[in-house]
Amino acid sequence: MDDIVGTMTALVTPFKDGKVDEKCYERLIQRQINHGIDAVVPVGTTGESATLDMNEHKRCIQIAVDVTKGTNVKVVAGAGANATSEAVELAKSAQKLGADAILSVAPYYNKPSQEGLYQHYKKVAQSIDIPCMLYNVPGRTAVDIEPSTAVRLFENIENIYAIKEATGSLSRTIELLNKAPNMAIISGDDAIDFAMMASGAKGCISVTANILPDIKTQIIKLSNDGQFQKAKELNNFLYPLNEVLFCEANPIPIKAAMYLSGLIDHLEYRLPLTPPSKTSMKLLEEVLKNYKVQK
Repeated sequence: MDDIVGTMTALVTPFKDGKVDEKCYERLIQRQINHGIDAVVPVGTTGESATLDMNEHKRCIQIAVDVTKGTNVKVVAGAGANATSEAVELAKSAQKLGADAILSVAPYYNKPSQEGLYQHYKKVAQSIDIPCMLYNVPGRTAVDIEPSTAVRLFENIENIYAIKEATGSLSRTIELLNKAPNMAIISGDDAIDFAMMASGAKGCISVTANILPDIKTQIIKLSNDGQFQKAKELNNFLYPLNEVLFCEANPIPIKAAMYLSGLIDHLEYRLPLTPPSKTSMKLLEEVLKNYKVQK
C-alpha cells in the first residue's frame, strides 16, 4: 500500500443554478492533471462538503475517479462527518467508487474526548481497505487531534498513514515527526507549506493549487529535492495570494479568484456561505494582477 503524498489540490465544487456543475468540475480536474498535480481531493472543506447531500457527495467522488482514470493522479476523497456512522458510510462509498484514499476530518461540533477521537477513527479506518488520512483543523471543528492521539492511531491502525495538519503550527509538525518519524505529515495551510516541507512534511493539500497548481507542484518537488532556496523563493512569490485567499472563510475567496480568472463560469455558493464583500473582491482583483493563471 503506497503512501499518497506530494502536491494535492483541495478541489472547489462549482455550482450552476444551485446544482453541482459537473462539466465545469470535470474541466477543473483535467486542468489539475495537465499541470502535474499528484492527487486531487474532492469534497473536503474547500469543496463545501458540509452543504452537499449524500448523492452529490458521492457523485463528486465518482467524477474525480472517472477523470483521473488512466493517469498517475490519485483521488483522496473527503469522507468525514461528525457522526461516526455517517463517516463510515462515506468511507465505504469512497472505496466502492474507486478512490485511492480518504481524508477524514475530525468530528465537528460534538467536541469528543481524545479517546472518542481514537475510537471514531479506528472504526472509520477499519471499515475500509484503502489508506486513511486524518484531518486536523481545530479552527473549524472545535477539537484538536492531539499528537499523542494521532501517533496512537498511526501505530495501531494499519491503513492510517498520514495526517493533514491545519493547525497553522510549525511546532506541531516537528512534534509529530519527532514522535512518529514515519507518519506522513501533510500541510493544510498554504502559508506555511514550505516551512513544513523543510521540517520534514511529505506534501500539501492546497487551496491555492486550485488556481496555480504548477507553482504549488514546483514548491513541493523542489523541497523534496533539497532545493530549499528555490522553493522558498516561489513560496515568497505566492505569499500575497496565499494571504488574500483567506481574507474571508474558505472557500469564498478561492472561488471568487477562480471566477475572476475565468476558471469557473458561475460564482455560486451554498448557503450559509455567500459571495465575498466588495472590499474583498477588489483586493482579490488587485493581487491576481501579479500572477499568470494558465487555463
